Amino acid sequence: MPIFLETERLTLRRFNESDADDLYRLHNDPEVMRYLNGGRPTPRQVIVDRTVPRFVNGGFYAAVERGSGGFLGWFHLRPAEDGPEEELELGYRLHKAAWGRGFATEGSLGLIDKAFEELGARRVFAQTMAVNVGSRRVMEKCGLRYARNFRFDWPEPIAGSEHGEVEYELLRADWEAARRR
Repeated sequence: MPIFLETERLTLRRFNESDADDLYRLHNDPEVMRYLNGGRPTPRQVIVDRTVPRFVNGGFYAAVERGSGGFLGWFHLRPAEDGPEEELELGYRLHKAAWGRGFATEGSLGLIDKAFEELGARRVFAQTMAVNVGSRRVMEKCGLRYARNFRFDWPEPIAGSEHGEVEYELLRADWEAARRR
């Protein structure tokens, strides 16, 4: 499978149809999905028919632990829908077993470097619910800075959505300045 990025402990590779079972398990963990859909289960057919094709078609990368070969979750790095090509959105979703072990930060830092070094990004940004402290910490560790609060129109509001969303960003000039230090 084509490798997109390797870090010290991670391989990020392109998704394929055989990843459906791993995605099904990840997307059906209520704790993993808490800030995304309130922890509601996702039917397997939705994963097979919608999620896998979307992930295979670009911007999403399976995160595999280099030592064990185990599926940890995924990252994405892609322009936002209808957004400028040089502004890339960073995202991640990892199994609970990977939480608190630095994998989200490690993968995100690798993708941020790739965005600026190879992909011509002007800006990398990430978004999460304001109450998702864990994800916000990862963004801050990666050098992203708070940019704004906004509201997302949730079709079915979930716990914490009343506090809105936050966006963090890192601009090329700031990334370059940090690299010179």
